[in-house]
Amino acid sequence: MIWIPGGSFLMGSNSFYREERPVRPASVDGFWIDTYPVTNAEFQEFVEATGYVTYSERPPNPSMYPDADPQMLVPGSLVFKKPDRPVNLRNNLAWWEYRPGADWRHPQGPESTIAGCENHPVVHVAYEDALAYAAWAGKELPTEAEWEFAARGGLEGKAYPWGDASNPDGQFMANTWQGHFPYQNSADDGYEGTSPVDAFPANGYGLFDMVGNTWEWTSSPYGAEQEQQQESCCHPKPGDDKSVRRVVKGGSHLCAPNYCLRYRPSARQGETVDSSTCHIGFRCVVRQPPGT
Repeated sequence: MIWIPGGSFLMGSNSFYREERPVRPASVDGFWIDTYPVTNAEFQEFVEATGYVTYSERPPNPSMYPDADPQMLVPGSLVFKKPDRPVNLRNNLAWWEYRPGADWRHPQGPESTIAGCENHPVVHVAYEDALAYAAWAGKELPTEAEWEFAARGGLEGKAYPWGDASNPDGQFMANTWQGHFPYQNSADDGYEGTSPVDAFPANGYGLFDMVGNTWEWTSSPYGAEQEQQQESCCHPKPGDDKSVRRVVKGGSHLCAPNYCLRYRPSARQGETVDSSTCHIGFRCVVRQPPGT
């Protein structure tokens, strides 16, 4: 973990999406934060120690999905499925699929594996899964303000953790989508799915993967009532507008300039706590001063 001294900063952005507005003063006390997102290897250690079963490994509660096909009420999770042609970007059902058997061990479905991806961020973790891991590790989830302060890496008012240019001097600084989302990804950054958590440069605080690769859960509730009406750009919205949501931050490998330009510190989404997908992970904090 890395110690982040407390301080004040300008949170949010007036230059991108409306849910990031307005820019406003915020402050945080000092805290420790994980240098990397929680990896598959770390999450596996937790599961082996506790016998924990994640949300996506349990059968869905039929009462929560009264209109669902009973055959789909089996353990599984949402997986990105790349279309073979351009699609309507207003219909995210065109590239998301509820896949039975998809979970953190099998990120693309029952025939897939995390072998060789031990140093990739764990995915298919719902909010309660992240809380369970954090409690086991003696940690907590960051608030949105803590997360954003850390992600900025000491820079004030910049679009990205490294400055205002998305790829300075042609260098890819994060794992994102290159090409026309969602049907064409050139993977110029070297990855089409998740990447090792240390594959791209750290920010000014020495933190890796604060944007791109996977979205990250925070403990903060998602905003006001009008924001609750806004659908996620990232996957189909389960439940209704009264569903409990938490803020996720940082964007993912599915973020592209032509759709969901959210691999930035100020970017935010509200995800229902039962959201489990192939592009949401987390990292933890400890609110304890050094030497205590």
